[in-house]
Amino acid sequence: MPPITLPAPDLNGLSSVGDAFKSRQSIRDFISDELSLQQLSNLLWAANGINRPENGKRTAPSSHNSQEIDLYVVMANGAYCYNAAKHQLDPVAEGDLRALAAGFFQKEFAAAPVCIVLVADLRKLGEGKATEHDVRTAHIDAGIVSQNINLYCAAAGLATVPRSSMESENLSKALNLDSLQRPILNNPVAMPKK
Repeated sequence: MPPITLPAPDLNGLSSVGDAFKSRQSIRDFISDELSLQQLSNLLWAANGINRPENGKRTAPSSHNSQEIDLYVVMANGAYCYNAAKHQLDPVAEGDLRALAAGFFQKEFAAAPVCIVLVADLRKLGEGKATEHDVRTAHIDAGIVSQNINLYCAAAGLATVPRSSMESENLSKALNLDSLQRPILNNPVAMPKK
């Protein structure tokens, strides 16, 4: 699988933050149509893209600017890791892993066209030893990125929901993660039913 180069983010025409708060939609009823590359580009940039190129800082703050949250984009054709520096999707695994992201008890999310899995790379925190403090910090930072996903989706008319349920062990193996890379949350994203 080759990398997928994403178009430049284009956030023109989004609703205001206030309107986004009012219009947030649950993903319970959604259409399984694929998102466009532009929608995916905007979503990933809003979630945790580089908004200050002069110093590499991101749209989502992180503890001590550790930037330990990686976005794994799971779609029908495979899984990719969002490379914020190049604004592209780097291939990780072939095949449809959405059922692993959906988990045992909410299989309906496997039909969402995109699932963004937030993975904490604990090597980037503290001394890289995955202390209890590092794990707590990673959960907080993942929550901030997930909130960016939720706000962008609400402003763009997409549906999502933050979830901690997933087949973490099997998903980690399928994504070739090591013991210091941990899936924390996932956000399935889709167009809502009208």
